[in-house]
Amino acid sequence: MLCLAGAMGTAATTANAQGQTKAAPAAATTASKPAAAEVPLPTVDELRRQLDAIPQKLGEEDDGRKLLSDVNAIGKAAEQLTTRRTEELADIDSRLSGLGPAPEKGATPDAPDVAEQRASLGKQRAVVDGDLKLARLISVDAEQRGTELLRQRREQFQAALTTRTDSPLGSTFWRALRNAAPGDLARLQLLGNDLRDATAVALAPEHRSVFWLSLIGAVLLAVAGTWLAERVLVRLAPARLPAGRLRRSLLASTSVLVYVLIIGMAAQLAWTGLEVDGNFNDRLRALAQATVRQAVFAAFIVGLGHALLARKRSSWRLPGLSDELARRLSPYPWSVAIVASASGVVNEVNGIVGASLAAEVTVHAATALLLSAIVALALRHLRASPGGPVAADAAQQDASHAADGAAPPADAPPRPIWVGLLVAAAGVATLATVLLVVFGYVALAGTLTRQMLWTGVVFATTYLLFQLADDVCEAVLSSKGGFGERLHKGLGLDAKLLDQASVLVSGVLRVALFFYMVIALMAPFGTGFDEVFRRGSTVDHSLKVGDITLAPQALLTALAVVVAGLLMIRVLKRWLSDRYFPNTSLEPGMRSSIVTLLGYVGGVLVIAVALAGLGISVERIAWVASALSVGIGFGLQAIVQNFISGLILLAERPVKVGDWVVLGETEGDVRRVNVRATEIQLGDRSTVIVPNSEFITKTVRNMTLAGAPGRVLLRLPAPLDTDAARMRDLILKAFEEHEGVLDNPEPIVQLEGILNGTLTFLAIGYVSNPRNAGGVRSDLLFTILAALRDAGLALSPPATTAVAPYAPVAAAGPLSTVSVPQPQQGAPG
Repeated sequence: MLCLAGAMGTAATTANAQGQTKAAPAAATTASKPAAAEVPLPTVDELRRQLDAIPQKLGEEDDGRKLLSDVNAIGKAAEQLTTRRTEELADIDSRLSGLGPAPEKGATPDAPDVAEQRASLGKQRAVVDGDLKLARLISVDAEQRGTELLRQRREQFQAALTTRTDSPLGSTFWRALRNAAPGDLARLQLLGNDLRDATAVALAPEHRSVFWLSLIGAVLLAVAGTWLAERVLVRLAPARLPAGRLRRSLLASTSVLVYVLIIGMAAQLAWTGLEVDGNFNDRLRALAQATVRQAVFAAFIVGLGHALLARKRSSWRLPGLSDELARRLSPYPWSVAIVASASGVVNEVNGIVGASLAAEVTVHAATALLLSAIVALALRHLRASPGGPVAADAAQQDASHAADGAAPPADAPPRPIWVGLLVAAAGVATLATVLLVVFGYVALAGTLTRQMLWTGVVFATTYLLFQLADDVCEAVLSSKGGFGERLHKGLGLDAKLLDQASVLVSGVLRVALFFYMVIALMAPFGTGFDEVFRRGSTVDHSLKVGDITLAPQALLTALAVVVAGLLMIRVLKRWLSDRYFPNTSLEPGMRSSIVTLLGYVGGVLVIAVALAGLGISVERIAWVASALSVGIGFGLQAIVQNFISGLILLAERPVKVGDWVVLGETEGDVRRVNVRATEIQLGDRSTVIVPNSEFITKTVRNMTLAGAPGRVLLRLPAPLDTDAARMRDLILKAFEEHEGVLDNPEPIVQLEGILNGTLTFLAIGYVSNPRNAGGVRSDLLFTILAALRDAGLALSPPATTAVAPYAPVAAAGPLSTVSVPQPQQGAPG
């Protein structure tokens, strides 16, 4: 039963703070001092006694975390003793070698003083060597003992989580609480008596002034200090901080730290005024430490919520929330902080006075239900309101920008997918917590509630740090910031290079923060990354297929690897496409190729790691691939051919996204190059899916591969008696006056020849893009025909000017012509 109470400890942060503030054993304290000071380390006998005093099997009342800390301290002391004894042994060997080799039997003996010194050093060496071997043995035993205790602690954790108590809906639960109430009140009264006695000493005439000054100072610091600090930060931020997003993120981060420092100092000041002349016993000191820790934790939650919501200053708000939604959510950080800190203090008091199990279970059930209710109400507001600023708030936000001195935030992007997943997970966890409490699984419900609270705090903190990292990198390294602009002008660094460095450093910081976030999320479960799956899995059965053993833990691990890996690949691809590549000089086709290849390579690696987690090694995968090679050779050779062709297209890039290609009768723009097929958009906006092997095995005409300009070519026939010079001037004038025709190279008009009494004029002009050739040619024909008609000139009467109907193939060619049917040889002119 006490194991159940231990599993339902305080909040995760409280547990970590307690573990960090506990004193290490004497061995660790002595061993941690510098060796240069020659502080005497504990002997091997002392270390052995300390190690033997630690139980090999955890009892229900044992604190597994403290015992693990003691074992680690003993192992560290043994290692330090091993290091020192090794140095001493080397020194003794050096001194023995200085005396020279011992005389052999029958040789001249050493001088008496040399013999005495050699004997003394020999005895010292034997003692030191014995201590060295024993210290190494203790270090190994401590490591093994710690591993065993960790295994037992995991088993206790699993057993505690699955332990079922009486449901709060039944009478048995309340009967047990009523029966235990007199004893709990008596124990609580003892702590109250200690507190009353300490207060009486503090109110004595010689200490009364100090007590009241400390209490009043603590209240003023907690109330007026936070209000004044916020006003000072808001006034100093526009004047001291650079304009832009960095101003908002720095103000939010600083305000959180200020809240924590002020509230922590106020709580500590209140207890300092009460503790005089040694009037505190161990229980009051433990109570003081617990209340200070809980006050700091509550201040952190309130400061974090106040900084992110920014209810009164929408222009300083980091998330894309409307003013109405921020106003509705503003009470919830206070509610969560009050319930969490009050629950932590009550749990500490229960541990100090030794309250009954019924009292502890009641506290945990009440805390789980209260926090679940708060989370449910907050989720109701989130689901009922949009994520970004609403139109009604836009004017109010714009009006507040000038007063706050902050730049107007951009329109809020759509809510990220991880936010939706987090909200959905919180809703499921809330419902599960209520059901677990109703059915009597209070320990599991309390653990789930504390993890939900801790996850929210960790995600909110990580979001704030993400924003701060991005804004610092943009302000310091980006060419848009003041420092980056000075680097660009002073050192001559390319602006694109600075922007790339800013994005890369920001990405590295985000990865580091992400791993720290994962470690923080694991904190309530232990110190190892694999502890979550080990502790969360209570099913030990497995399925063996051949030489492969499929266990639930392995399946969950593989599934988690696949989901997390594919999500990370998607995030990385989006980051490259939206953040990094726009700051580079890479063309869109190369960007698309890199992102596509990265997706395929990352997917293969994720699948390989997931299969390895299931126990399927690379050798087995190779055997499976060999077995499938026959089927691939017969039935899947077309797919394999297209796959290899797609890799060739992505690597060599003869055709890339944005190119205008002609493949047989298909002509259009390349929109996407996949690993199996390529998408080509035609002139009528339809899309043709072309297998990649077509681009490798057939002739492909790429109109834009080299970036060459398009060419418009016209052949215009005219009668033999036409004024050729005047007609040439009219055609050339039409080319020169058209805005789509390039000046360099300049258009030309030539008399190509005389055939059968017909003059043939050849006109050539260039346009910036081959895609514009068709439209420019049509405009030129209209202009030339109108100019000829006004000038009284005409094209060749025997023939008709045949302008072929527009087709994509004609538009694509570098040679656009107006062809005139030529008469057969011998035909009349």
